[in-house]
Amino acid sequence: MTEFPVLVTERLVLRKITESDASSIYEYLSDSEVMKYYGLEPFGSENEALEEIAWYNSILEEKTGIRWGITLKNEDKVIGSCGFLNTVSSHYRTDIGFELSKDFWGQGIASEAMNEIIRYAFEHTTIQRIQALIEPLNQASQRMVEKAGFTREGLLRKYEYTCGKFDDLYMYGLLKEEYNTNK
Repeated sequence: MTEFPVLVTERLVLRKITESDASSIYEYLSDSEVMKYYGLEPFGSENEALEEIAWYNSILEEKTGIRWGITLKNEDKVIGSCGFLNTVSSHYRTDIGFELSKDFWGQGIASEAMNEIIRYAFEHTTIQRIQALIEPLNQASQRMVEKAGFTREGLLRKYEYTCGKFDDLYMYGLLKEEYNTNK
């Protein structure tokens, strides 16, 4: 990939996140409700948002992921992000992740963004499997990935240690052939 892929949907532009977006990212990643299932404590400073942006850049450089900023068409402010991480090219798989400012919950924005990056992965890369790891209490995310065609494959017990506790995670998977059949 030579140029960062900008993706456009009916209501959204998904674009590269830059350091100039730090205040927008800090705004929603400092919200405890947004961060409830993120695996990190709410951000306490804009500097933490800059560190998050540096991580987005590092996974892109290392070819282990890509993260898009979610913006509304005709508004350049980042209101969330979505993308892939833990990409294992040799196994043609990646994990999907997303978060959205609470101000935009319940409007279908996260689903619209997620569906577009899934389309991009299956139509423009060699990815054959996209998986989502979701905490059992995060029912909104579970509903969203199920609606997108993901299958719950099992429970990973005490899979992650974040924020001072062990978390169980449901494993969801979506295969390219399932996507092609259902699109």
